[in-house]
Amino acid sequence: MAIKFQYNKTSLQQIEKNLKMRQRTLPIIKSKETALRLEVKKCKEEAELLEEKLQQQIAGYESMYALWGEFDTSLVALRDVELDTKKIAGVRVPVLTNIRLEVRPFGIFSAPKWYFDGINLLHGLVKTAVEREFVFAKLHLLDHARKKTTQKVNLFEKVQIPGFQEAVRKIKRFMEDEENLSKSSQKILKSLQNKRKEATA
Repeated sequence: MAIKFQYNKTSLQQIEKNLKMRQRTLPIIKSKETALRLEVKKCKEEAELLEEKLQQQIAGYESMYALWGEFDTSLVALRDVELDTKKIAGVRVPVLTNIRLEVRPFGIFSAPKWYFDGINLLHGLVKTAVEREFVFAKLHLLDHARKKTTQKVNLFEKVQIPGFQEAVRKIKRFMEDEENLSKSSQKILKSLQNKRKEATA
């Protein structure tokens, strides 16, 4: 990134101020990136566990496949999903607080005995599926924030901080050269004035 600057003290002060701000901010952003990496890792592990649990529950569902033709699937319905938000390393993520399912009344004596097992199985399937979706949504948000934070760290480390350091070095070198040139020209002018005084004297 080419940093635009002028060769003067005001520009030097502004660039040094920007450089110091980025150097102070970099460790904070790095720690945020580390925290997000850990959260993404935890979230991936949680998603894998929920995926395994869901597959096991689906296998249990399939073991009762022959009976599901008799089962009234409208008996169990998802009524409400309660959410909350939580900040993780500065990123707002949804948190699942409660899943409410509604079990419609049915005739206990007219329904097969395994209906209760079917209702419990569907209850578990729905709960696990909803939890899994929320974990994937959380994972997506955290991973997106981690990528953005990593980009910012790279921008600061590899582009902006070196660019500002180079600009400071160029301005200081220019100002030193200008000062040396000014001193040299003053010496030359003084020696010429001294020669003129000697010639006229």
